[in-house]
Amino acid sequence: MTTPLGEVLDGRRAAEFRKAARALLKEPLLLAHGAYTDEFRLVRQHASELRDWFDRNTGWSLRVDAEAARLRKTPGSLADPTHPAREASRARSPFTRRRYVLLCLALAALERGEAQIALGRLAEQVVLDAADPHLAAAGVEFTLERRDERLDLAAVVRLLLRYGVLRRVAGDEEAYVSGAGDVLYDVERRVLAGLLAARHGPSLIGAEDFGTRLAELTAETALESEELRFRTIRQKLTRRLLDDPVLYYDELTDEELVYLTRQRAFITARIGELTGLVPEVRAEGIAMVDPLDDLTDVRMPEQGTHGHVTLLLAEHLVAAGGEVTRGKLEERVRELAAEHGGFWSKSAKQPGSEAELVDQALSRLTALGLAARTPGGVVPLPALARYAVGETRVVEPGAPASRASRTSQRKAHAS
Repeated sequence: MTTPLGEVLDGRRAAEFRKAARALLKEPLLLAHGAYTDEFRLVRQHASELRDWFDRNTGWSLRVDAEAARLRKTPGSLADPTHPAREASRARSPFTRRRYVLLCLALAALERGEAQIALGRLAEQVVLDAADPHLAAAGVEFTLERRDERLDLAAVVRLLLRYGVLRRVAGDEEAYVSGAGDVLYDVERRVLAGLLAARHGPSLIGAEDFGTRLAELTAETALESEELRFRTIRQKLTRRLLDDPVLYYDELTDEELVYLTRQRAFITARIGELTGLVPEVRAEGIAMVDPLDDLTDVRMPEQGTHGHVTLLLAEHLVAAGGEVTRGKLEERVRELAAEHGGFWSKSAKQPGSEAELVDQALSRLTALGLAARTPGGVVPLPALARYAVGETRVVEPGAPASRASRTSQRKAHAS
């Protein structure tokens, strides 16, 4: 029996809508030209429905024009430092404080500049702006005369190239870093204008300490009714379920926990309809699991030496059941190298490599909500129990869960 054409078309439209939503969650800034052209086309086609869904359920605004689609994501939690901006290279090194400052200074210079700019000219503007007394008082100083400073500026520019804020016309960044040449860029002003995702302009924020400034940048408007307050709670919970690897109940306020307990089925069903994510619910919290495993910037387990070490240390932390010191973790890596070194890269077996291997593993485990750093070392979080060896766990219907890889791509998008 053949399926009616109307049902086929409805099914195709639903599949396209889901693909467009997933594309925005993975890449909140999509360009009309580049690696995500097809996804951009779908987002533009379904822009009205997507804009309505995100506004109603998350409070995120969506702007779509002929050049770009920008989902202005703000994280559900402002205290998570585990998803930094990363260099647009194979090394994917996380941005340092200096690179973040350079990024802000570069964006300010581009906003004031012309439709084209040379990297050398951009560097001059950054050096001038860096002379601001407030930056000097904060210990920020740039001359861009040293190679390491020029490397940092080149990393910032490559990130802006990836976002589509800049388009390279001639030259390359390596020539600038070595002092052998310059680079010319087109500035995509509409993309630049949509990059900032804040509810309030930074120039309007009077607070001085970082935490308060960040809170004021993303603060909701005053809520005058119970209905608006509940809507705000629902949006925050939805943002966290979409954006965080695991939502633990003990991270919520009493009011948020009560609301989630009553509305869990509704909220997770809405997310599932949009994205195809599946709720895994256990006693400690909820994770929205991605069966396709492509809505994440960090995976677990991962192939290669670092992935293997991370998985083995995860098993070790689960077995420990409590805080483990950094020294004990490095000692465990040395033991693992003797046992599994035949499968590891040569560099991972060198004396002294334990510190880097532990750093890599902890960065992945904390980013996925599987472990937390402490002054004395690291402690396993409940979601890490899924990596226990030889353990059989029974999940009762309706009870909450955790997971290892899923949806994210958030702070790497200057959101």
